[in-house]
Amino acid sequence: MVTTGLGPRRSAVLRLLVVAVALAGALIGALGGAAPASAHAALTGSTPAQGSVVDQAPEQVTLTFSEGVAMSDNSIRVLDPQGKRVDRGKLRNLCSDSIVKYGAGLPPGLRDGTYTVTWQAVSADSHPVAGAFTFSVGAPSKTAAPVPEQKVGGGLTGALYGIARYLAYAGFVLLVGGAAFVLACRPAAALVRSVQRLVVQGWALLAGTTIAMLLLRTPYTGSGDLADAFDLAGLQQVLITKPGAALVSRLLLLAAAALFVAVLFGTYARLQEPAEEAAEESEDGGPGEAGEAAADGAEKAAEGAGQQAVNAAEQARQRKDLTFGLGIGGVIVGAGLAATWALAEHASTGLQPAVAMPVDVLHLLAVATWLGGLAALVVSLYWGPPVERTAVRRFSRIAFGSVVVLVATGVYQSWRQVGSWRALTDTTYGWLLLLKAALVVVLVGIAWVSRRWTGRLAEVQAAQAEASAVRAAEARPTEAQASEAGTQDSETQDSETQDSEARAAEADGAAEKDRKAEKATVGVSAAARAGNGVLTDSGAPTGDSAATSDKAPAGDTTTDGETAGEEAPDPARAAQLARQQAALRTARTKRERDADPERLGLRRSVLAEAAVAVVVLVVTTVLTATEPARTEEAVRATAGGQSTTGNQPQVLSIPFDTGGPHGKGTARLDLDPGRSGSANALRLRISDPSGKAVDVPEVKVSFTQKAKKIGPLPVVPKHAGKGHWRANGVQLPVPGQWQLSLLVRTSDIDQVTETKNVKIG
Repeated sequence: MVTTGLGPRRSAVLRLLVVAVALAGALIGALGGAAPASAHAALTGSTPAQGSVVDQAPEQVTLTFSEGVAMSDNSIRVLDPQGKRVDRGKLRNLCSDSIVKYGAGLPPGLRDGTYTVTWQAVSADSHPVAGAFTFSVGAPSKTAAPVPEQKVGGGLTGALYGIARYLAYAGFVLLVGGAAFVLACRPAAALVRSVQRLVVQGWALLAGTTIAMLLLRTPYTGSGDLADAFDLAGLQQVLITKPGAALVSRLLLLAAAALFVAVLFGTYARLQEPAEEAAEESEDGGPGEAGEAAADGAEKAAEGAGQQAVNAAEQARQRKDLTFGLGIGGVIVGAGLAATWALAEHASTGLQPAVAMPVDVLHLLAVATWLGGLAALVVSLYWGPPVERTAVRRFSRIAFGSVVVLVATGVYQSWRQVGSWRALTDTTYGWLLLLKAALVVVLVGIAWVSRRWTGRLAEVQAAQAEASAVRAAEARPTEAQASEAGTQDSETQDSETQDSEARAAEADGAAEKDRKAEKATVGVSAAARAGNGVLTDSGAPTGDSAATSDKAPAGDTTTDGETAGEEAPDPARAAQLARQQAALRTARTKRERDADPERLGLRRSVLAEAAVAVVVLVVTTVLTATEPARTEEAVRATAGGQSTTGNQPQVLSIPFDTGGPHGKGTARLDLDPGRSGSANALRLRISDPSGKAVDVPEVKVSFTQKAKKIGPLPVVPKHAGKGHWRANGVQLPVPGQWQLSLLVRTSDIDQVTETKNVKIG
């Protein structure tokens, strides 16, 4: 069995790609697995407010969002303390100018108690968001409807949708970047099978993930049940939404992209063939093949000039026109595909959408041209014929231009989505953006190393041309000379290539000898089959052979030479010979390629670029699924800086000792919901050292915000029973660290004031 020595190189490629995929998976788990879905549209306010207590039942419940959302009649639900839905079931659109507000009407005569509001929406950038809060009428009830665990955008459906989004980006990069590499950098790559597979697989990946995302939209933004992916009614609703329309538009553009790819690797590739076919015929054709080619050429020339090849000038004009047409069509299709992301995600909402969407298209095209072209260069360097220096230098210049566009558009997008330097470190979006920037810096550094290798390729151009001329002058006249020359050249190469070439050359020579032996004995074999195998001196058959000859029809009578010409070669031997010759050519190609240390260094640096690019693409995908820092900061400012993650009731245990008889005890204070900007309920319990509730003559509570010089704000709780005090409507204007002061008096002269810090959201 003949080996080509490709195993070690391929295993190194696979090892590096496995490391990149592992890092990508870790990033997906660390960055994307912490929450079911990142809310791009945030709830900035509600009426009634979360946790508030109102004297009378409101006419409606209203919700205000930071950006546009899509809602339906079932998006806002109001549940009574028993969990029964009490809203009117009709969504009210209360939006005006830049204010995004929706409401749900309530019937009159609602009973006192705690009511639960659950809501669910799809933000303008296609991501689902949901939440719930409570408010009370009259006074909080002992029971309230359980708040459902919102699974929108999470679970298995959310994970599958996130994977599909990442693979869609990858398919877009391979399709657009690979095609751009062929047209702008290396037209000869249209004939390279590895590049063809890369671009076609990119198209198939993008088409498949687009269909998957279209089916997953219903469960992703709704129930979360994967079975709903095949709900036709849900699919119909998805198609009329902005994300659904963008996905359908992407599929239509992919149909045009399929035609583009067919022309690129069909007509355009055939225009690159003539020179290469002539070179292959002159290199691989043997004496017999050359004679047959000459005979065929003479016969075709006699038949007419209509079968002759197109002249070089006409071919150059056709290539130029087709390249121009494919370039214009490719830019239109690529920009259209990029626009399907820009029209449905971050760029379509928020600040300056009219500017942000074209900038986002440029950003995506620059990413695809750089990283997709990098992938095409990797497969060309590892699984194709030697790449021309001019092609590498063209890609280097285009990659540099792509990086410039990437930086310019990235700076604008960062300003638009972040808004302040502080948000870079105070928000998840800011941290992800810093990580992406660091990875891009690493990628540019590796690209600089690749450019240095490219420059060294240019420096050794003359030496390589001279070496190529020497190799051409020493071309093998016979099969035996080729095997000997191949063995001598391989002495400085790795042992695996030397062994494979030697075996292939030896087998090739043996096959040549077998063919000569067959030609020498074929006449005897034919005569043996014609008769008993005995010939007279005159060459005529005797005995039974003569009788057989008499019985044969006149038309079937042939000479020995003609019988030998009809002898079919052994198929197994022919197949073995073809494999050996292919192995010899592959080994020779590898030897010539690996003999160039500059190209070897270039291949390794480009492969490292590709590995880092995989991780960059993962971070970019997670970044597009994260709430922008500017939105998060706006929500905090609107809500007085409070956290959007929900506020927990504050429970404090404060020991005290007034110094008098029965002066020791413990005060337990509950502040619910423990947030600023809304009414809080304060409950206080005083107990003795044994834990039994006891009354005291007086208790007072106050809150002070020293950082902002607010307070003290006094709270006078009312006695609600033995050892219990209560105060409703406690208002704390701003979030942050507050100091709580508790005064306890156990007698006319014995009292003490204890302080405790409490964090208010």
